[in-house]
This record gives sequence, C-alpha cells and structure tokens, in this order.
Amino acid sequence: MNVAELVGRTLAGLGVGTAFGVVGSGNFEVTNALRAGGVRFVAARHEGGAASMADAYARMSGEVSVLSLHQGCGLTNAVTGITEAAKSRTPMVVLTADSAAASVLSNFRIDQDGLAAAVGAVPERVHSAASAVADTVRAFRTAWQQRRTVVLNLPLDVQAEPAPSEAPSLPSIEGPAPMRPDIGVAADLADLLIAAERPVFIAGRGARGSREPLRELAARSGALLATSAVAHGLFHGDPFALGISGGFASPTAAELIVGADLVVGWGCALNMWTTRHGKLIGPHADLVQVDLEQSALGAHRPIDLGVVGDAGCTAEDVLSELGDHKAVGYRTEEVAARIAAGRWTDVEHEDLSREGRIDPRTLSKLLDELLPAERIVSIDSGNFMGYPSAYLSVPDEQGFCFTQAFQSIGLGLGTAIGAALARPDRLPVLGTGDGGFHMALSELDTAVRLGLPLVVIVYNDAAYGAEIHHFGDADMTTVRFPDSDLAAIGRGFGCAGVTVRSAEDLFAVREWLAGPRGEPLVIDAKIADDGGSWWLAEAFRH
Repeated sequence: MNVAELVGRTLAGLGVGTAFGVVGSGNFEVTNALRAGGVRFVAARHEGGAASMADAYARMSGEVSVLSLHQGCGLTNAVTGITEAAKSRTPMVVLTADSAAASVLSNFRIDQDGLAAAVGAVPERVHSAASAVADTVRAFRTAWQQRRTVVLNLPLDVQAEPAPSEAPSLPSIEGPAPMRPDIGVAADLADLLIAAERPVFIAGRGARGSREPLRELAARSGALLATSAVAHGLFHGDPFALGISGGFASPTAAELIVGADLVVGWGCALNMWTTRHGKLIGPHADLVQVDLEQSALGAHRPIDLGVVGDAGCTAEDVLSELGDHKAVGYRTEEVAARIAAGRWTDVEHEDLSREGRIDPRTLSKLLDELLPAERIVSIDSGNFMGYPSAYLSVPDEQGFCFTQAFQSIGLGLGTAIGAALARPDRLPVLGTGDGGFHMALSELDTAVRLGLPLVVIVYNDAAYGAEIHHFGDADMTTVRFPDSDLAAIGRGFGCAGVTVRSAEDLFAVREWLAGPRGEPLVIDAKIADDGGSWWLAEAFRH
C-alpha cells in the first residue's frame, strides 16, 4: 500500500459520504482507494460541476462529502464551487493532488495552500507516510466538527511513499457539539419576549435542525416564524409561518415583519438580502441575534442583544426561563387569516404572457401545482431566481438547496445533481436561467448517466437578465444572445425536452411526470420580460 491508498481508505473508514470529482493522473489512486473502501464516486464532466455536487450533497445529506481533484488546473477549475462551499460553512473535504516538493518547474505548480486560504477554505496537507493517517483525520475532524470546507493537499511524491498495509486504527469522531448560551443572556432574551407584543423569529442556516424547539418557543411567546432563503421550508405547514424573509418575501410577509416590535435572528446573518437592507426591521423594533460565532453578532447591523449559542439549545433554555408565561402576541386569528391568504401563489398579477413568451409568475404557479409535493428544489443565481424560490413550495428545509453565498451563476445544475443524490426519495427540481444553464451544460451528461428524474426549469430570456433590467440605457448587445433551442440541446444529451411558450405547452410536462421518469426533463421556458425582478431592483438601488 502507498500513501494515496492509505489516505483514501482512511477517509472511507472515517465515514465520509459520496465523493465527486474528475479523475486525472494525480488523484487516480486515491479515488480508487475511496471506492475500494466503499465510498460511492460520481464522475462529473467538469471540476466546477463536481464541486457544486459535493457542496449540495453535504448540505442535504448531513454527511461530510469529498471532492477529488487533479493538481493545479483540477483545483483551479473547481475554485468557484469551493468558494461557495467555504462561505456556506459546508463540511466538505477537497482531496486534491499537489505537485511534488522538488517539481518547482512543474506546469501544474501553484500555491495550493494559499489558494485555499484565499477563498476561505482551510488548507491542510499530508506531510509523510508516518503522518498520513493523522493528517487525514485532522482534515476530516475540522470539516465535520467545525463545519468547514477543508482542502487536503496530497503531494505526488508523498502519495507514492510506501505505507503500512494493515488497516489504520481510527478514532470515532463525533459531530459538532451543541453550545448552550450563558444563562443570564438566555434570561435577557426571555425578558424581551415577555415584553414584546409582536415578535418575529427569522431562522437561518444555523437553525436547520432546530425546527421543533423554535416552533415551541414561538408558540409560547406569540411569535411569527420566518426564514432566510437558505432555510426555506423549515417551518412548512405551521399556520404562523411567513415563508422567506427578505427580497423573496411576499407583500403580506414583509408587512408583518416590518410591524414586529422584536425580531430575533436564529443562526441567521441578518444581512442585506434577509432584511432588505434593514428596511424589514421596524424603526422601533428590538433586534436580537443568536449565533454560534461571536464574530457574527452585529456583523451586518447593530443589535440590541447578542447570544452566543446553538439555536436549538438557546430556544430550549429560553423556554425554561419563560416558565408558565404564554402570550398571544402576534398570533391572532386575523393574522393567521392574512398569512393563509398571503402566499405568493395567492397574489394576483397581470399576466404578461404574449407573443410566444410566458409570464414567469404564471409558469411558476402552474409548475407548483403540477410537480409532486415531495420535491427537492435547487436554485441557480440570476434575475429569474425569485420565481422558483417564492412560488415552488417545499416540504421542509431538506427540500430546498440554495447555493448563493458567493452569488455565482452556473452552480445550479451541479447543485441539483448533488441534492438529488442526497435525497433520492424526492423529485429533484432545478430553477435556472439560460445563462447559468449554458455555463453548466456539460453536467447534463452526468444527470443522464445517473438516470436522475431531474426537472430542469430554464427561465429563458436569451440574456443575462440582471444586466438587461438593472443597468439603465447602456448598450446591451454584450448581454443579449440568440434564442437557443434548449429543449433540443437537452434531447441531444439524452434528456426529454419541452419548449414552453404558453400554459398549454405544460401538457408535455404532465405527460413526463405520468411516465417512468427515466431521464431528466429540460423545460425551455421562453419567459416574457418581467421589467426586472423586484428582489434585484431593491438590491441595485443601494
């Protein structure tokens, strides 16, 4: 056995989830060692797609994923996806070959440690045969316990070193330990809840998995429930759940959040997107933030109380502090009725469908009715993105994968594939624009090879829509493109392909859903000009 085989078998023994990547000479042996250890490997067509697959898989499965890469260009091809994962605190090990120490003139040579650190990942390295197991365990522990994206460099000369043939003795590594808040601070939050008449909770990524304690605390304190986009679906089915806070919030949800006299962010950054540049926080509202990281408290806007602690543990401790207190607060019959009638799908709109193009709101409403409720929706970035985010309902927080921490278009298709593999029990759905679809096109081959019943909704305006709509009267020839036949392109890869110009064209989607769903479905939706998405219009005003 050599070090490459030892590292692969060590990661397998530690219990990593699925591995994704593109195999080259530098990562060939370590990838096969992962496979020999029982780890599933998904071969992507491009390292960038593989990175998004690994990111989404880790988010949706709750396991540490692996991204396997060749040295140099293999790593740089994946950097955008790695950056997204690092910014999102995705527990992922990037297993990348590196040039040998003596190969100073290698074409592949770059500062891989420096590159990892520059994008927010944690650089680690296998230093020798003697330290290989310890180095690999350290990388896994950091990814798993600290929720970090770790780049584990495997120099080619170290990979080739002989290693002991017996199986390594590996420790049992527990996941992140819950962190309880200071009891005095929990009491302070309880006092604020007792005093509040119209409290609202906004739960973010850090609150995923804390649904029940947050719901119980909200019920006891009379609070309404909302989420950031990343945690969409967390409170699905609760009659006092407002849905997404921020740019995607419905008019009713936005009005109720603005009316709050206390807003509590649970594992939520309270950034400009979630608060509409602070406009959703009423001028007289107290603002509280609960987060595991001290540095996150007040990072985006001033807060009245900061609580360092796990969202679930903090909610439990605040419940204890409330004692027998129970308030109606914001939870009146009138508010419940407003929420029930105020979803985006209930909001009337002027249908802009005409001249062979369908209104994206009409399209999204109809697809929400057509697609099975048990779905997992992934979202690419762009002018279109609010439509699938706002209109396509999801059954819980495991039904929505939102890779937007780096705000890059083109990550959606890889994201949808990774999410689909993490949750094979649900119909995978992707909302993407034509720009992001073209960027990621090669991974349609991966979806077809895997036989995924992936529904790809392309909101196709034959342009980079954000630039078209939000940059005034500038020359737009650089961001407009020929209207490609994306359904035909999909069929060329082995997908089913449907062109949608009107509501009647969705009959073909209904037929595909009724069939065996043995291949992905590409919906080339020729969308009407929306005049510029409301969420980006808000962002670009600042």
